Amino acid sequence: MAKRPRQDAPAGGDDSPHYLGHRQRLRRRFLADEGASLPDYELLELLLFHAIPRIDVKPLAKALIDRFGSLAGVLAADPDRLAEFDRVSETTVGLLKAVRTAGLRMAREDVSERPVLSTWKALIAYCRAAMAHEDTEHVRILYLNRKNMLIADEVQQKGTVDHTPVYPREVVKRALELGATALIMVHNHPSGDPTPSRADIDMTAEVAEAGEKLGIVLHDHIIIARSGHASLKSMGLL
Repeated sequence: MAKRPRQDAPAGGDDSPHYLGHRQRLRRRFLADEGASLPDYELLELLLFHAIPRIDVKPLAKALIDRFGSLAGVLAADPDRLAEFDRVSETTVGLLKAVRTAGLRMAREDVSERPVLSTWKALIAYCRAAMAHEDTEHVRILYLNRKNMLIADEVQQKGTVDHTPVYPREVVKRALELGATALIMVHNHPSGDPTPSRADIDMTAEVAEAGEKLGIVLHDHIIIARSGHASLKSMGLL
């Protein structure tokens, strides 16, 4: 019986899979400048190499970027939505989520090591990385001590695409449990527009009032979106 040709062999008789040369070249390009010159889809290819062997993953990388908008969007995507793509297995999803978690932990270190109010740019960068690409609203509370150092960073509530209930008493109760003397509230707008709504403004006032009675200061309420962020403090709304 004649030997069947390998399905991944290129035309011309060379039985070396074409993706092997591409993978080697892409790795060399990445190492030359640590990825500075690579577009999102090629960085995603590099990640996919480790989870999906023996095929050309460029079409998949481009399809994922098209669906979720950017590399950050892919890493933040819901696992069930990622699994809709052929060849995206549990292993692949696990790898992507591990990379995102590692990046968030690195960003959080920049916030944790010094007083939060003196590392404002790093704080915004961390919050954008953690929340800008979420499909539903999340409310995150940063609990601070007397030196404005981060004690805890917790997602307080998760809601729908345009609403998340916040309970001021629960926020203040948790602050007392942690011994926090100050808070920063953060939530995201999946719509992409960080402009605070009337409900956002009212809820901020309620949390500030509840905390003030117990000596807990609300420093700011930050709204994160794909297009940017808004600070209610800077806008004179707090």
